[in-house]
Amino acid sequence: MIWYSSPNFGERTLPITMLVLHYTGMKSGPAAIEWLANPASKVSAHYVVEEDGQIVHMVREEQRAQHAGLSYWRGVTDCNSASIGIEIVNPGHEWGYRPFPEAQMDALVPLIAEIMGTYGINPRNVVGHSDVAPARKQDPGELFDWERLAKLGLAIPRPTKNPVDPGWSDAAFLLALERYGYGVADGPAAVVAFQRRFRPENVDGIIDGQCRAILWSLLLEYEGGPAIA
Repeated sequence: MIWYSSPNFGERTLPITMLVLHYTGMKSGPAAIEWLANPASKVSAHYVVEEDGQIVHMVREEQRAQHAGLSYWRGVTDCNSASIGIEIVNPGHEWGYRPFPEAQMDALVPLIAEIMGTYGINPRNVVGHSDVAPARKQDPGELFDWERLAKLGLAIPRPTKNPVDPGWSDAAFLLALERYGYGVADGPAAVVAFQRRFRPENVDGIIDGQCRAILWSLLLEYEGGPAIA
């Protein structure tokens, strides 16, 4: 691990309960790291994981890094104060989105495990930038290997056991999505973010029976039931 400090941080006002994963969305890892270390950018992350697995530590965990921006998750409106932010080097959708290399994932997994263990972070609060800011962000995107994390207990798995379509209206689906944790002020964007996370093979923004069944199962397993008519 390399220490390369960013000046873009402040004091936390909330305890650490979340981990937010990003992609850098720039042409190269070095360019992203330099930008995160530039005072003019006003953005930062606690860690950057390069494609070869090198980890760059940029902000101390006890400090509030500036990675999530305007965001919301499970009632938290200052996700920066409540989270550790990890940037994963990838060009992103703008510059040639591609799968995340094995060496990168091999470095990311123990980093996530250590952070979750240190702060007792619930897997439900290991999220993507698109989950907490669906109207603005797409990262880490549909190619990110959430299932690998889920198999290790580091993220919520996609439900697979006999999912049942509850037949909700679109409005009821959005209410259920909000119950799970998403901000739904921009409903279509929230649906896309949900699909990127839990149905990455078909991110079409359409609320269909499969989406309803996945969300129903998530609420039953992790939230004590959907409480949706």
